[in-house]
Amino acid sequence: MRVIIVGCGKLGSGLAKALTRKGNQVTIIDKDPNAFELLDKDFQGTKIVGVGFDRDILEQANIRRADAIISCSKSDEANALIGKLARDIYHVPRVISRLYDPRRAEIYRSLGIQTLSTTTWGVERAMEMLSYEKLDSVLSIGDSQVEIVRVETPALLVDRTVNELTVYGEIRVFAISRNNKVFLPSQGTVLHRNDVIYIAVLASSTDRLKALLGLN
Repeated sequence: MRVIIVGCGKLGSGLAKALTRKGNQVTIIDKDPNAFELLDKDFQGTKIVGVGFDRDILEQANIRRADAIISCSKSDEANALIGKLARDIYHVPRVISRLYDPRRAEIYRSLGIQTLSTTTWGVERAMEMLSYEKLDSVLSIGDSQVEIVRVETPALLVDRTVNELTVYGEIRVFAISRNNKVFLPSQGTVLHRNDVIYIAVLASSTDRLKALLGLN
């Protein structure tokens, strides 16, 4: 997985080290070159000095090919802006922003940007949020009667069609993120490994969806 981290503080440096140990390609950005001293001397990732919401810096970090971006600078405003740029402009599949203000965090969660609060931020929690092995709720609609969820294509559904994840009136795949591009699938669209599938599901049908995905 290609991951961009903005902010080389305690969380950013910890994530960079944990992710590189797992074989991921990591690029970390910080405006203070001294911040990189928190990284291991043999850190195998890429270090970029610059402001994380500068689009030239993001382009230098190869954001168009990124699988995930985690913004964990000290500024709520910067983290929120980076998350919005990554989601809306570059269509990065996995976007996490650390936000101190819980009101702002709730707004960004409703827009499909995962957030870490000051009470939950930590390397283990961020690593969990980078994985779509389980259903990840993006948005609740109508007093939680309908959920928008996302999940990475499970092994049993690779090379199968969207039709196999459709239950009319209950479960519908409405978007797929593949290679940093989001598109609207047809019932015959074939699911690929590493696709991120966006699904609308009735809250009462969540267990049925989990069974179709093999997540029970």
